[in-house]
Amino acid sequence: MHTFLLKVSPIAPSRAASNSLVGFALLLVVGGLFCLPMAAQAAPKNGFEALQISVPPSGFVMEPGETQEVLLTFKNIGTKTWTNSGSAYVSIYTYDPKYRVSDFKTDHWIDYTQAALLKESSVPVGSIGSISLVLKAPKSEGTYEETFHLAAEDVAWIPGGEFTLTINVTDEEEEEPSIGSQDLSLENPLSDGEASPESNGLSATVLLRSEKSVEAQAGEVIPYKVGVKNTGTVTWGTREIVTTGYSIASVDTAHASWVSDTQLVMNTAGSVKPGGLDLLAFTFTAPTSNGSHTIRYQMAVDDTVIPDFYIDIPVEVTGGSPEIIDDEVTVEEGDVKSDRMIDEPIVRIGLLTIDEETDWVTEISCDSTWKLVDSEGGLLGEMEEDEMVRAFYKNQRYYFNRGRGIEETYKYLRFEPDDEDAICTIENFDRRETRGASYALNQFRDTLELQYIPYKDEVWVINELPIEEYLYGLGETSNASHEEFKKSLITVARTYALYHWERNTKHNGYFHMNAYADDQVYFGYEYEKNNPLIREAVEDTRGVTVNYDGRTALTPYFSRSDGRTRSWSEVWGGSVAWLIGVEAPCDKERGYTLWGHGVGMGATEALCMANNGDDWGEILHYFYTDIDLTKRWD
Repeated sequence: MHTFLLKVSPIAPSRAASNSLVGFALLLVVGGLFCLPMAAQAAPKNGFEALQISVPPSGFVMEPGETQEVLLTFKNIGTKTWTNSGSAYVSIYTYDPKYRVSDFKTDHWIDYTQAALLKESSVPVGSIGSISLVLKAPKSEGTYEETFHLAAEDVAWIPGGEFTLTINVTDEEEEEPSIGSQDLSLENPLSDGEASPESNGLSATVLLRSEKSVEAQAGEVIPYKVGVKNTGTVTWGTREIVTTGYSIASVDTAHASWVSDTQLVMNTAGSVKPGGLDLLAFTFTAPTSNGSHTIRYQMAVDDTVIPDFYIDIPVEVTGGSPEIIDDEVTVEEGDVKSDRMIDEPIVRIGLLTIDEETDWVTEISCDSTWKLVDSEGGLLGEMEEDEMVRAFYKNQRYYFNRGRGIEETYKYLRFEPDDEDAICTIENFDRRETRGASYALNQFRDTLELQYIPYKDEVWVINELPIEEYLYGLGETSNASHEEFKKSLITVARTYALYHWERNTKHNGYFHMNAYADDQVYFGYEYEKNNPLIREAVEDTRGVTVNYDGRTALTPYFSRSDGRTRSWSEVWGGSVAWLIGVEAPCDKERGYTLWGHGVGMGATEALCMANNGDDWGEILHYFYTDIDLTKRWD
């Protein structure tokens, strides 16, 4: 037997490996045959394993030279947390063969063979991670197959992470249906009672609905129930109602009760055998524009979306669109003038409802001494640092336990720290456990409050704090964004918050905004700690708001455009002088589709402007016509 040394590609992928062959393996020659040592077929490999949740459908269409962004989602079913930085970071490489040069490479790729990084900074075991893959179609028409593989850098090709995209490149245009907040006529080949085509044992049909169609006011909260029959051949374990393709839903339909941006509800109780019926209850928000809409959701079973099965809900919005503001803007007596400095506003943010997620109670502590008081300022208890109070609402009474047995009051409860820099924690709320998040995100600055909201028939935890401290924990951007983009986004977010603080009508006066996408995403102190550059952007623009003709402007913003933004009149009717549609050349060049209502500042175009050298003032003046940037408080 003769033994030779031969250079081969490493088992673990790396950027260096795409340009040169590194590592060594023994090649054995036995009886004239070449034999490579057998690799262990372990799964997971080095603690890494993935389950595909969603990839684009086979045969999706691109025009020659067109750029498209597609969202890929995978569940971490290994034993190690995924990250997008540091050692063993997770990304996707070209595959089959490994490190090939793709016909669909764009300038967005990391290099010729490494297409994209994991979007999330951390994806714990059991959570879902996503990758945004940007593709540019070649000029030659035809059907292409592009294979990629999820990889942990220098550690492993992640088992379960290989996928192939079949892409039809053609000049023929296909009309894209809009989903969510747009007026649409979606093609759904199935009627209620008709089973979807079986795929891997999965098939379903809608048998029951709480309503065939819904009539609602704009933004109205809609509880809904649907009965789904298992018409397949496999038993269902975990059942979920999800947004289409596990892509993030329009903010027009999102509701605070959702498990995550993509999951409306999850049912893990029992199982549903073939022929069985599952009743699922969820809540969504009516679109904000008047007219006919169709809201589309899908169903996932054990992390697999049932193919070609849709839950379409017709919604007729009969009124209540955002207030129309005439071109001729006048300052009414009592309106805030932009030339008058004010004290920094104290805003109230609805954080979460107290329900099944927290077992109908809340447990709160603070990292300084603090006081438990009632709504009229009456002292109920003086608490030590990290001392916890357990509280809940029932039958028009607030009950609390501060270590001396259960006490009660008919006045709502406030948790007030003595130190103005103190952080309070909702001890029994952890987004990692109940919402599949990477962090607990349960810590908040300043005062918390437990209050029953009659018109919602819900109990809420409310965070009361200065507006600038609220912006520290805003989840609408991150450390990674360009500095000038962060400043522009923080300024419009501050203006949005001030606008609703001045009016205090959006949530019937109980709080100014909630912490979710139908207002502004707010995560609090832990997010602030993890993204310190957001705080820098807040301080750099402190007190500055967008004003038009002497009063606070309404400043809507959204995710991305299809090459142009929309005017107020195009989306909601009437007109607003500073909300005029503008071109978005970066979005157009990238072939983006509209994601959001389209009015005001588009985030992807604003980020492109920042990357191209525009400062935050130039960005804001581009999207909001003839506005002033005015400092309102120190």
